[in-house]
Amino acid sequence: MFAYIVRRSAYGAVVVMGVLAILFALFFLYASPQEIALRAVGEKAPQEVIDQWIENHGYNRPLDELLVDHYRRMLTFDFGRSDADDTPIIDRLREGAGPSLSLTLPLFVLGLVLGIGLSLFVAYFRGTYIDTAGVVLAVLGMSVSVLLYIIGGQFLIGKLLRWFPISGFDPSPDLILRFLALPILIATAEGLGGSLRFYRTVFIEETSRDYVRTARAKGCGDGRIMARHVLRNAMIPILTRVVVAIPFLFTGSLLLESFFGIPGLGSLMVDAIQGNDFATLRVMVFIGSLLFIFAQIATDVSYTLVDPRVRLE
Repeated sequence: MFAYIVRRSAYGAVVVMGVLAILFALFFLYASPQEIALRAVGEKAPQEVIDQWIENHGYNRPLDELLVDHYRRMLTFDFGRSDADDTPIIDRLREGAGPSLSLTLPLFVLGLVLGIGLSLFVAYFRGTYIDTAGVVLAVLGMSVSVLLYIIGGQFLIGKLLRWFPISGFDPSPDLILRFLALPILIATAEGLGGSLRFYRTVFIEETSRDYVRTARAKGCGDGRIMARHVLRNAMIPILTRVVVAIPFLFTGSLLLESFFGIPGLGSLMVDAIQGNDFATLRVMVFIGSLLFIFAQIATDVSYTLVDPRVRLE
């Protein structure tokens, strides 16, 4: 396994170098320093101000020096300063990580538990009206836009019922749950349809395996078979879906954080796009690629933990 991890890590390093090359081409070759400065200080700014901004941010250097500095900064996590307000990017990442994780972690756990639990329940009653109703509701839920979930939830729960604030964020322990409850409920409801369809398909496919027929022949009940045998043997597709979602826990949710005023990494990404903050955008894309590669390796390693038949060579 160690050799496999080293080999996959080497492949991942090559991918990261390629991502950095693409980022450099997009932000330094496709967009000239003059264009970057104009978007940062405004198109009506005097040329002297534009030239000074380019010099302060080091964009007036030759391309070979910019390329070396680009790789050095990204690979050593010395991300520099924001193009928008000269704030150290690493500080903005630290400030946004807490709010993002406080939203995405409960959402991830709640969605996973509800998705697997309801899918097991529906698969247990496969072929009945309960199964049919579950599939129909899941398809209907998947057909509704996430924007409708957000706007409808804010209007119904936040404005009419006034159970929770419509937007805002307060990190104090006695208020944070009140501000996060509405986006967590809305996002859980929005993602439940897709989870139900996926996990139900996996569970029903497992019920046709030979080991299920053997367990029934030994006198095991359907409930025990679903909970102890089917769920256990369906862990590989479940882990594939779960581990790949881990990077998004750290990068935050762009829509939720924007609509609910949560100052996380997703909101930071949106602000960088709207403010033409190319330095922050480069960092966020780089971090996302690192997390995705790590998730891919972790997925392969997790297979060996849940299924002894899997060997990494």
